[in-house]
Amino acid sequence: MSLSTPFSRRLYLRIWLAVVGGIAVLTLTVGWAWRIAEEQKEKAQTTQPFVPPSREMALRDPAGNLVLRGSATRQPTEPGEGAEFHIESESGQIFTLQMAPRTPRGEHGGGRPGGPNQSDAAFWTRPPFGFLWLLGIVGLAVAVGVYPIIRRLTLRLEALQRSVQKFGEGDLSVRVPEHGQDEVADLARQFNAAAERVETLVKSHKSLLANASHELRSPLTRIRMGMELMSGQQPSPAFRAEILRNIAELDQLVDEILLASRLDAHEADVGTVERVDLVGLAAEECARIDADLDVGASPDSLEVLGVAKLLRRALRNLLENARRYSTGEITLVVHRRQGRAEVHVCDHGPGVPAAQRERIFEPFYRLPGASERAGGVGLGLALVRSIAGRHKGTVHCADRPDGASGACFVLALPLAPTVPTAPSTPAPL
Repeated sequence: MSLSTPFSRRLYLRIWLAVVGGIAVLTLTVGWAWRIAEEQKEKAQTTQPFVPPSREMALRDPAGNLVLRGSATRQPTEPGEGAEFHIESESGQIFTLQMAPRTPRGEHGGGRPGGPNQSDAAFWTRPPFGFLWLLGIVGLAVAVGVYPIIRRLTLRLEALQRSVQKFGEGDLSVRVPEHGQDEVADLARQFNAAAERVETLVKSHKSLLANASHELRSPLTRIRMGMELMSGQQPSPAFRAEILRNIAELDQLVDEILLASRLDAHEADVGTVERVDLVGLAAEECARIDADLDVGASPDSLEVLGVAKLLRRALRNLLENARRYSTGEITLVVHRRQGRAEVHVCDHGPGVPAAQRERIFEPFYRLPGASERAGGVGLGLALVRSIAGRHKGTVHCADRPDGASGACFVLALPLAPTVPTAPSTPAPL
């Protein structure tokens, strides 16, 4: 394994090295600029010696009497030489004061015994090396401090990477821990939401296939037994009707399974979206099964945007479900409420327990004891909910508003936007 392999595969190492490298470049750049500035300063002092300003001075004896008063000016000297002052008295006389160089610490008993020689420490303390050492210490502290922060960030990314890998290998139940409010946390939430949708869809398809295989087996078995019992004889009218009923049940089941699959696949084309008169559609379906239609205070037409054949299928499934379980008349009410069109299909059957009102919309789920009833394969209400979802609507089961026994299914759909009418042009005179 080459040396570059860990850095190419580990994001936290690359981020950390980028921070350390940036600090190192900054340190070298500042040190270089500091050194250039010091060289320029020394060069300027060599070409144009600095002449310090003069200062007033007074020399007194031990008794406090004034001996000499004048102005003193320090003269420039070479490094390592003593200091020299020129003193000009008030009478104009010039005096010279010379001072010996300073004795380094550690020599002749001065300073700390055994202390380091100043000339030895000058290389590390004089600019720009002293500043470079300071920047180096700061850079090392920053490099050590940012490592756990960067590592904590990349650990979350690695957890997301492992989860995506497990999800791709087929573990649809894997989820990513959601911590914080930053971009990584948002990515984790989006992954969990997508994984939840995919898992639900796959489970729905598996359930659909499992239940479909079971439901298909029943009519096929009955048809096979009927064909064996015939033994080449002419079937009786009752036997022929039974075979035809099983074939119709099989055809209905296949049709509903295919429609449910197309509705689950949102990209599938299920028809042309157009303006549909919901009142007219409800009147046709009510006439087909002899149900009562009540439009109340609704206008003559109540239009929604949707696929006409799907909306017709939804109304038909609701009415057929009511006819299957009702012992009396069936009422379909269409009205407008808060910008939506609502269809209420109410029957006089045994009703639906409150705990089962959501489950009856699951594919192939039927109330206890309902599987023995004639007709129905357990997909009708599931298709109604799928069709409502395709049209941005909802459907639910409730009690009858009048308190009588039975159930009432409510289908709510958004109304189609009103089309502005063009102003009429007056006829020419």
